[in-house]
Amino acid sequence: MMKRLLTLAVCSTALMTLSACTHISATTEALNVAAPDAESQKFATDLRRTSLIVSDIDESLKLYRDVLGFEINYDAEVTMSGKALPAGEPGAKARLVLISSNDSWVGWIGLLEWLDPKLDIPEPRRRMGIGDALLVFNTEKVDEHCDAAAELDGVFITAPAGNTTYPARAGGEPIVVRTCYLFDRDGYFMELNKVLDRENYNKG
Repeated sequence: MMKRLLTLAVCSTALMTLSACTHISATTEALNVAAPDAESQKFATDLRRTSLIVSDIDESLKLYRDVLGFEINYDAEVTMSGKALPAGEPGAKARLVLISSNDSWVGWIGLLEWLDPKLDIPEPRRRMGIGDALLVFNTEKVDEHCDAAAELDGVFITAPAGNTTYPARAGGEPIVVRTCYLFDRDGYFMELNKVLDRENYNKG
């Protein structure tokens, strides 16, 4: 794909990470990224993106891009206010990378790395608690992706690939999925998930 230079004027209500209004210059792929017609949507609200604060974007991409197959559609250096997103120091420089998969509107991931000054790196996480989130990725390659992720530096597998059974919906059969559970290098927890019986899953 051809690359183009993208210059945006972004206000804090748009990305919620920048100072009041910041100009961004970024080299980005000319991907087919389109917002749906708001009038055609059933609900007023979508969960568009989950943004992850990471220690090293290039290392994170070894999992999210190289293993899971997400595609970069935005890569920019941004100036942080330290207020809209309450992290780091006012005026800090950060790198923001947006990645997506099958959908051009929902299911995106943002990777955000503080460049100058850096954020402190916490101890590796091995347990979860209140306030934590579980990222669930549907993939047809659970075993392959689980094995590849296990080879990456800092990734911790809590349960290797295997079958998990969830209670049935009313009138249906138990739902069986192929799963793998892991922490990424920055302590974000995820489930890789493949529905084994889509016909049964779609009932009810």
